Amino acid sequence: MERKKPSESLIIMTELVLPNDTNVFGNLMGGRLMYWMDIGAALSATKHSGSPVVTASVDNISFTNPIRLGNVVHIEAKVTRAFNTSMEVHLNVWGEDIIRQHKYKSNEAYYTFVALDPHGKPKPVITAEPQTEYEIKLFEGALRRRQIRLILGGKMKPKDAKELKALFSS
Repeated sequence: MERKKPSESLIIMTELVLPNDTNVFGNLMGGRLMYWMDIGAALSATKHSGSPVVTASVDNISFTNPIRLGNVVHIEAKVTRAFNTSMEVHLNVWGEDIIRQHKYKSNEAYYTFVALDPHGKPKPVITAEPQTEYEIKLFEGALRRRQIRLILGGKMKPKDAKELKALFSS
């Protein structure tokens, strides 16, 4: 069976925060950042699957620190785990004041994408094989996060979420 390392799907995007990207407080608008994150995550999923992808879900976007007008946004995205036709992509986002040379964590999120065949139908994807301790941690947690997404989306009954049950029973 063919496998890919998460590092093979790594995408790093850099954007400059311009006046049109900000709110009245001079901070990058959350919606603009989510747009850029969706692009970065889609590129990562496409790189992993070698096919076009569509966004299936966006969850757990944690806004930690605002990114100011004139600062730089760095978005790092890579596939954490591939299921049958879907892939979870983890994103880390940093802001950087390049004048003061100060880089800071801004956001973190998980996006899910489905790979498509030439007819626009879901197609199987290559397995992701984690290499580092951190990649293994993300890989192992991906199944629980997937079950939560499926339950919240009405596609799985809570009683069928075996990975989640294991967290709450001995």
